[in-house]
Amino acid sequence: MTIASTAPRSSAYLTALSQEIVEVSAGSQALASPSQRRHTLQELLADIALEIDDMARDIILSREEDVISPGDDSHLGQLCFYDVLADYYIQAPESGKPILHMIEQLWSRLFASHIFSLLFHKY
Repeated sequence: MTIASTAPRSSAYLTALSQEIVEVSAGSQALASPSQRRHTLQELLADIALEIDDMARDIILSREEDVISPGDDSHLGQLCFYDVLADYYIQAPESGKPILHMIEQLWSRLFASHIFSLLFHKY
């Protein structure tokens, strides 16, 4: 994947995260066994619910732009990936459309509605 060098650093990072979510979701559809699909979506849910580490926080909250700010949504100083992605999809709705399309295709799968809720709870 190539991200234009003119793209701000945090937007490029969040765009890459969004594309990774779509790829993992699409990959789960191709898996042969239902248990593999379930496991893949369960891991995706766990990944987006993780607290952001210091390196990623520095990238996402860079001062190059005001894409994401550590708002009131972070609990006790913790900031999770779904928090910043939900903010990002409000500010850049086009970035969330591929994920919405994948969730629509996966809706009957376990964990798909949970992933949708986390990523789009601010709409």
